[in-house]
Amino acid sequence: MPGKAEEWQKFAALPQGIRRKSMKTLKLTLAMLLVLSVPAFAQHQEGKARSTGAGTHQAPPRSGPRPVAAPHAVEPNRNYSDKDGHPNVPHVDGKNWVGHDTGRADANYHLDQPFANGHFNGGFGRGHVWRLGGGGPERFWFNGWNWRVAAFDMEFCDGWIWGTDDIIIYEDPDHDGWYLAYNVRLGTYVHVEYLGS
Repeated sequence: MPGKAEEWQKFAALPQGIRRKSMKTLKLTLAMLLVLSVPAFAQHQEGKARSTGAGTHQAPPRSGPRPVAAPHAVEPNRNYSDKDGHPNVPHVDGKNWVGHDTGRADANYHLDQPFANGHFNGGFGRGHVWRLGGGGPERFWFNGWNWRVAAFDMEFCDGWIWGTDDIIIYEDPDHDGWYLAYNVRLGTYVHVEYLGS
C-alpha cells in the first residue's frame, strides 16, 4: 500500500494541466457540497433564544400549554399584555401561554371536521424549528406542509414575516383540529390548521 509521500509524488509527476483540472474539480465539488448543505440547516434548526422586547432573551417553551381546567370567558378586544413591555397578542411568558385559557367550549376554534386533512407528524416542540417558506395567514407553508391561521387569530400575526420567520408547532390540548404555531422571533403564537402536504 503506497504511503502519502508516494501518492503526492505521483500527483506532482502529473502534467500541470491535469493537476490544475483535478484541483479545480475538487474545489468545485466542495463548493457544491457547501451550497447544498445550507438549505438543510436553514430549514430545520434547534430552538433559539428570542428577545422578549425588554432586552432579555428567553428560549422557546419546552412544551405546549396544559389543558385549561377553569376556562376564561371570551372577551371582545381583550388585552393580552400581562406585563409592561409584553405584546398585546397571545404570547408565551416562561411556561405560561398567555391567552390560551378559554377552554374547549371556545366557539372561535370549533371545526366541524377536526383534522380533515390528517394529523401533522413532522415533530412538535422546540427541537423542531421550521423556517416559513412563504404565503400569508390564509395559507402558508414550510418543508412541503401547508397551513392556515384561524380566522379569530388573523390579527395576532400582523408582524410575522412569512418568508423567513422561524416557527415551532405545538399540539393544542383544548381545541380539536388545531395546533399552535409559535413565532420564535416574536415569542407570540396563533392557532393553525394543518392542510396537508
